[in-house]
Amino acid sequence: MPDLVAGQVAACTRCRATICRAGNERRSAQRTTAAALGAFVLFWPAIFLPILEIEKLGHHHESSLIGGIIELFAHGNFFVGGIVLLFSVIFPLTKIVMLLELSLLELMHRKHKAVTYRIMETAGKWSMMDVLLLAFLVMLVKLGSLVEFHFGPAVFAFVACVAMSMLASLSFDPHEIWEVTDE
Repeated sequence: MPDLVAGQVAACTRCRATICRAGNERRSAQRTTAAALGAFVLFWPAIFLPILEIEKLGHHHESSLIGGIIELFAHGNFFVGGIVLLFSVIFPLTKIVMLLELSLLELMHRKHKAVTYRIMETAGKWSMMDVLLLAFLVMLVKLGSLVEFHFGPAVFAFVACVAMSMLASLSFDPHEIWEVTDE
């Protein structure tokens, strides 16, 4: 790719899609860093604060995502608890941390960045925070008349974390892995 001067745009000769703009070299990394850092900060209240307050027959109970996983393990549901832990906590956190690593650290060698990117893409495909959010909404619709639900404070952090994580993934430009020169 030749160096572009201010105002120039590199475009595909076939479809006219923009490939690169002058002065846009580090903007992708800055956007990714900001969104991933926001997702990382919001991740912790999303999993530790109460996400649902349930009232059933006069009994009030509130539970966080981590609290629900611990309850599943305590009741002997190791498989379901492990699945929820893996896909709703470990994989999303791995994806967010790797996005931060790829966008923040310029100390890594290209090969390490490429391997990290592949791992992040694989973990991101199995990250199920957004699916868990849909499961909560389906549960609220199905059990709405039997049990009274109230959203806990973690719901807002959870929704914002999912949105920031998706924004970070969309704004990351994998071409930057190869554009940064190694010394």
